[in-house]
Amino acid sequence: MSDEQTPAERYAASRTAQRYPVLHEFASFYDFGLDPFQLEACREVEDGRGVLVAAPTGSGKTVVGEFAVFLALTTGRKCFYTTPIKALSNQKFHDLVERHGAENVGLLTGDTSVNGEAPVVVMTTEVLRNMLYAGSPTLLGLAFVVMDEVHYLADRARGAVWEEVIIHLPESVQVISLSATVSNAEEFGEWLGTVRGEMTTIVEERRPVPLFQHVMAGRRLYDLFAHSDDQASAGFVGEGAPVNPELMRVARDDFAATRMRDRRVPKDKRMRGDHRKGSNRGRNVGNGRRVWIPSRVEVVERLERERLLPAIYFIFSRKGCDAAVQQCLDANVRLTSPEERDEIIEYVEAATAHLPSEDREVLGYHDFLDALSRGVAAHHAGLLPAFKECVETLFTRGLCKVVFATETLALGINMPARTVVIEKLSKWNGREHADLTPGEYTQLTGRAGRRGLDVEGHAVVLWQPGMNPQQVAGLASTRTYPLRSSFRPSYNMAVNLVNQFGRERSRELLEMSFAQFQADRAVVGLARQLRKAENALEGYAEAAHCDRGDFMEYAALRRRISEVEKGAKKAQRAERRDEAAASLTALRPGDVIDVPTGKFAGLAVVLDPGYGDQPRPQVLTLDRQVRRLSMIDFPVPVTALTRMKVPRNFNPRNPQQRRDLAGALRNRTRDLERPRQAAERRRGIDQETRDEVDALRAELKAHPCHGCPDREDHQRWADRWSKLDRDAETLRRRVERRTNTVARTFDRVCEVLAELGYLDLDDDGGRVTERGRGLRRIYSELDLLAAESLRLGLWDDLTVPELAAVLSALVYESRRDPDQPPRIPCGRVEQVLAEMQSLWGDLRDVEARHKLDFLREPDPGFAWAAYRWASGDDLDDILRASPLSAGDFVRATKQLIDLAGQVADAAGDSPLRRTARGVVDAVRRGVVAYSSLD
Repeated sequence: MSDEQTPAERYAASRTAQRYPVLHEFASFYDFGLDPFQLEACREVEDGRGVLVAAPTGSGKTVVGEFAVFLALTTGRKCFYTTPIKALSNQKFHDLVERHGAENVGLLTGDTSVNGEAPVVVMTTEVLRNMLYAGSPTLLGLAFVVMDEVHYLADRARGAVWEEVIIHLPESVQVISLSATVSNAEEFGEWLGTVRGEMTTIVEERRPVPLFQHVMAGRRLYDLFAHSDDQASAGFVGEGAPVNPELMRVARDDFAATRMRDRRVPKDKRMRGDHRKGSNRGRNVGNGRRVWIPSRVEVVERLERERLLPAIYFIFSRKGCDAAVQQCLDANVRLTSPEERDEIIEYVEAATAHLPSEDREVLGYHDFLDALSRGVAAHHAGLLPAFKECVETLFTRGLCKVVFATETLALGINMPARTVVIEKLSKWNGREHADLTPGEYTQLTGRAGRRGLDVEGHAVVLWQPGMNPQQVAGLASTRTYPLRSSFRPSYNMAVNLVNQFGRERSRELLEMSFAQFQADRAVVGLARQLRKAENALEGYAEAAHCDRGDFMEYAALRRRISEVEKGAKKAQRAERRDEAAASLTALRPGDVIDVPTGKFAGLAVVLDPGYGDQPRPQVLTLDRQVRRLSMIDFPVPVTALTRMKVPRNFNPRNPQQRRDLAGALRNRTRDLERPRQAAERRRGIDQETRDEVDALRAELKAHPCHGCPDREDHQRWADRWSKLDRDAETLRRRVERRTNTVARTFDRVCEVLAELGYLDLDDDGGRVTERGRGLRRIYSELDLLAAESLRLGLWDDLTVPELAAVLSALVYESRRDPDQPPRIPCGRVEQVLAEMQSLWGDLRDVEARHKLDFLREPDPGFAWAAYRWASGDDLDDILRASPLSAGDFVRATKQLIDLAGQVADAAGDSPLRRTARGVVDAVRRGVVAYSSLD
């Protein structure tokens, strides 16, 4: 407690410490005072309420989660700390073990189980979801669940897991949700309150360390925002902050220089790019010259000179990250002192001592160590987990100076930097090159500025040809990052829910999802329009009131008469169209016809009947025009009036031949009587329809309102009522489509499962069948395909390597060229994969009948590597013969281990269970086994 506090302040602090003793003790462990938003959130937790904390990256919101851990240990209760990815779980596990001791902290991440019954357990969110469905005894005594990076529920592939957990956790559990800054935090907090009970939303928008935004163009670092903006000048950008006018001049000069260059270069060379001579650099900025674009090495050297290291340099490509490291090696970049170099080497050698010496060459160990000892490294999903851990640890310790990374580094890993560099403002999203969103930009640049180490952070965007500084400023200043639910019920979710709650209760639970909450909120505006329309309908009906009788009834009779007559005429037109189409199909070359209507109405000779669903005859008219006619030219049927000979070698493009044939047509039809009355004939409505209309007219005349002198005034109001009623019905349909959307999808999922025998929907409330019990254990994205393969016995007689190969197709998604066929082991593996592919097609047909589209195509791109690894082959041989990186190989093998374990659980007491467990044992070896905690 500071001596500078007044007596009143000291008294208030003392009272607070008495009211929140656990928080007072917890805060004393930190060298710095907790921020107001952290204190507010921790007080809410100690008071027994759940919290949603939405704050910028690097602001210290995890302190609130760590307080929940401390509170659980202090009060003898249990806390689960959940994260979206294993790497973050591993990192948080190590942090908590260091603070609270190994005996108090456990880790559960699918393929790893360490001290799972400890009072504090770190886990991936999927693990907690699976525990809830299984009714795990580990849940007993659970008091707190921390959901770190909860905004991950927007993830299309895995976001549903967060909502499942939030919905299904016991009411007694306090949920501490930690989110990046989102613009609809209050909406998300409101939903949490409806599902979890008392919930406090705490939003902190101000970063703890000011962030300055720059654009590197040529050899200069330009400030992105104008110095006249006080907030931007202080490192806190407000919405709509003005752009630096000097940077705008650079953009105009670059644009002008580009246009001048394009005018000077011949068009053919411009298209081929010959004028570039192998260089993509421009010249210095200014006087209409193009912007010079520095190399990656030059950017790093500039950052070093400006004392802006350590830096994270985002390149949205694995190959680009690896190439950047190699470029630094080739340029002999050294960012570390001799002492730092020795410390790095000592740490890496100790941290990777478990790696087999024979695998180090193929893993690129020596190049990795050489680059890291110079202070340079890459970080992406293709990197070996052990290498990634070295990079993360050494970067946090300030020994690694520059990390070239993909955006995966921004997903929660605790690696703050002094500077963040973004090479391009677009990235490949798996389908196309898409521009960064403001939320993605903020997530990336949020790493800049280390709390307690830096007084300020810096974000640097590299200049690119055609860049618009205002676009960059929009990314940096926009404060609208809405959180959108990606929740949808899966097959596995459906069988687990029905098993636990029954079908009707499951529907009610799913209607509590954030997805349905947002859909219902979107309906509010439509519902307001609908209520307004319904109120107006009442007014119109009142205005149409007639003292002689029910005028709305009378108006309905008039509408019915009109509808019947219009329907009859529409049917007549359709019948005539059908008759006309039939008459055209009967035409032959040489038939002379009378075209009823259109621009080319009159006599013509058929050159080509143009058969098809919609016949389009080609004709020659009397004025020598050759035209292809359509159905619109034939509102009535047409018949051949006579025939004439069309020369076999007739060429419609030859003027002389057209003239000769038109003359022959004129001679042939000179004395021909043209039955024009046939084209003008109009058929009356059928007798049945006429009788109905006559009956309605009689009823109309007998109605008491028919003789009202104000009848037509009433009718005008009734017509307005009718039009508005149609509009209101459209609104009702739109509202209906948006309400119960999640439950309707769940119903379709259940119908698919019932058709395949996994659910019995005839049973009261729904029942999971014996077949469905296996599906409950399979959490793969292709859960239904796995369950059906298991049910049909496709895997029953496979060996361990063969089963590893075919299971890999259910978890792996290639980054390969789709035109390059994957390498697949011959024999049983190839046969079973073909059977699974055919089964997938059958399931897609079932889904289509029920208007679902859940199952992606199985991908055999990892089958050969999985087969060879399970057979005991060396890592060196496998990686050298496949396009896989070491990190991709390890990650895919871990996913295979997860699925093989699920298949073993689902297979019951059968030989397949033993084979599946054999897969786990066979592939969990070498670099895969050593990476279990990486």
